[in-house]
Amino acid sequence: MFAGLLDDAAIFPPGNLSLGEAVRAHLAHGIASYADLVGPLVVSAADLTALAEATADLPAGSVALSVTVPTPAAVDAALERARAIRAVHLAALEVAVPEGVAAADIVPMLDVTVGRSSGLEVYVELPRDARRSELIAALAGSPYRAKLRTGGVRADLYPDEAELAAAIVALVRAAVPFKATAGLHHAIRNTDPVTGFEQHGFLNVLAATDAALRGADEAEVRGWLAERDGGRLAAQVAGLSPATREAFCSFGTCSIDEPVAELTELHLLPKCEGSPPEVSGFVPRSVRVRAPKCEGSEVEIS
Repeated sequence: MFAGLLDDAAIFPPGNLSLGEAVRAHLAHGIASYADLVGPLVVSAADLTALAEATADLPAGSVALSVTVPTPAAVDAALERARAIRAVHLAALEVAVPEGVAAADIVPMLDVTVGRSSGLEVYVELPRDARRSELIAALAGSPYRAKLRTGGVRADLYPDEAELAAAIVALVRAAVPFKATAGLHHAIRNTDPVTGFEQHGFLNVLAATDAALRGADEAEVRGWLAERDGGRLAAQVAGLSPATREAFCSFGTCSIDEPVAELTELHLLPKCEGSPPEVSGFVPRSVRVRAPKCEGSEVEIS
């Protein structure tokens, strides 16, 4: 249920790690007991030159990467720069749609720059304006996926339950898989004690997606997004079908440790003893390392 759920967005707020720190931490996550939960490292197109320097001593293809691109017109250049980094395996693109870009133009532009048989996962960030419905309809007939913004550094960047429920229902009914970005700092819906922001929980989004797949209306989906009972959410998520994860692919998080810890506290992951291994340099896949000991799982990871 949680495999590949956590895209590693450590360089973005509020994590704000340097690229060197983020790469080192990402490699450590890759040999930890929870490694299967971790998706690609997320880096902006503007940081690709610095990423090439930070990974210069790593073997070819050792870092799975998702690149955020500010506009569809910048995709071609981002692809060229990312594919030129020897240590990178390019897994995904996350393409923003700024004001002035017509929804009808997005898919044709991606067909030209990426191609429908590229093997890349391509996520298009849905704008929060009148273009959203048209773009979802266009994505429904394409290999491209959607990206939902679920928060940010300002309160207005957080969609409320009604807006997010409407988007999830529309995407599920159109059979468009999606990922989420920003704001999902905790497993369960909460009010941030420092900022006062109302934050969605990633388990809430899983439960809401499952409800939409079962044909629930927006009111029921909103109810799951508003749920603050961790026990009820954990029980609901524990019984979800694989189709839920096919619809809700992943979310970007600036911390991998925190969602892992919260899933463990909710008894949705086995309890681990100790801390994640530290990595001072690249650890080849053939080297066996000591990872935290978990109940019901292997201690040695190769």
